[in-house]
Amino acid sequence: MRELGYTEQQNIAFDRRFADGDANKLDELAQQLVEQRVDAIVALSTPAVRASRRASSTIPIVGIGMADPVEDGLASSLGWPEGNVTGTTFLGPELVSKRLQLLKEMVTGLSRVAVLWHPRAYGERTMAGMLKEIDSAAQSLGTQLHFVPADRPVDLDNAFAAMAAEHADALIVFPSPMLFSQYSRIVTFAADNHLPAMYAAREAVDLGGLVSYGVNLRGMSRATATYLDKILKGATPAELPIQQPTKLELVLNLKTARALGLNVALQLQQFADEVIE
Repeated sequence: MRELGYTEQQNIAFDRRFADGDANKLDELAQQLVEQRVDAIVALSTPAVRASRRASSTIPIVGIGMADPVEDGLASSLGWPEGNVTGTTFLGPELVSKRLQLLKEMVTGLSRVAVLWHPRAYGERTMAGMLKEIDSAAQSLGTQLHFVPADRPVDLDNAFAAMAAEHADALIVFPSPMLFSQYSRIVTFAADNHLPAMYAAREAVDLGGLVSYGVNLRGMSRATATYLDKILKGATPAELPIQQPTKLELVLNLKTARALGLNVALQLQQFADEVIE
């Protein structure tokens, strides 16, 4: 926003609210913003956008990294949202099968995969789409999946215990704002249990995770700033198409791979957008 000419407390004011990974707080926080009569709401991820939409059908809402805004009932279409919601989408269900395929290429003899997921991270149809995609991929790749749910950060200890007891060959972490906020704990668990893990965002790899495949969240945030600027200058969400990512990135941590005893093929390293040594 600074690059677009905004300076906080001079020509713009931000009223920040944080749920700390607890989706149950979102409705209350969104209502607080509505009561403050803000000019626009910027919401990170689908759960925060849905809470904002429940709180107001008139205040412009710009969502960062929505999973599937059409399936989740937030927009009529990507090209013509119609309502008060616009922003960016990260292609939720479409990427989970590719993540399993990449993990299969990295882990020799992969047969049993733990899937850490947050069942209420997005709308029912979006979550069902993710499950369908990864189930189909698992059947074609000859792998077995063990789904381990976690609804809140406090559920992770039990989830970790369940995954440790399962003795899986690898781990896939589903997209989820709550799980994203807990990447540090998840990366530590994977390292302590010698478990190769695939994540949805590169932030986990920066923390020492093995590999991620997905959109660049920082890039999506910059695109959101452009939309917010247009709305503050008079545009409406209904006329701003929801942006899909134009680039996906594969990030590898070779230091972690070596610690896990993995020999990552040179071809895969060359395919990666970034390799952390």
